[in-house]
Amino acid sequence: MPKIKALPGVPRWAALAAHAVPLIVLPSGVWRIALTLGLPVARVDDPGLAQNAYQIVLTVVAELLAFLTLGLVRSWGEVFPRRLPFVGGRPVPVRGATAAALGGASGLFALTGWYTYVAFAGIGADSPGAHIDGPVQEALLHACYLPLAAWAPLLVAVTVAYARRRAGARPAAGTSSCV
Repeated sequence: MPKIKALPGVPRWAALAAHAVPLIVLPSGVWRIALTLGLPVARVDDPGLAQNAYQIVLTVVAELLAFLTLGLVRSWGEVFPRRLPFVGGRPVPVRGATAAALGGASGLFALTGWYTYVAFAGIGADSPGAHIDGPVQEALLHACYLPLAAWAPLLVAVTVAYARRRAGARPAAGTSSCV
């Protein structure tokens, strides 16, 4: 079994979950890139430059945000990398990282809920944009987008493990961590 990179003290399940997040986000990005390139994953009424740029930017941003989950199990989630201006070499505030991750998970839960509602309510089925022309395209769409439903729960689980682990690593009250 390949070794998963993580800090000592990180539960194996948390390391696996953190490494799974970028992988579960990847298929939706591949689908959007395929759509942008004109591959027959869906029919697009008017693809235009703005729509294509949006899809590429969305794919890159989603993948970068997914990669941030790895910071919850790696050293750069505890100490900012030295190459970062102003904060490089300083400890990452536990509350800040936890709040940011849980805020992101809240947004993901909201988006998942909204898109689930839209899909089951049939809202937008006749609206302009991408259209699914058959069962193969529909199956491909679902195969690429359904994994995203796991992103928020995985992020919450890894964040809770991070907060618990980092809370146990704090210096005792009344002591200074500055040398």
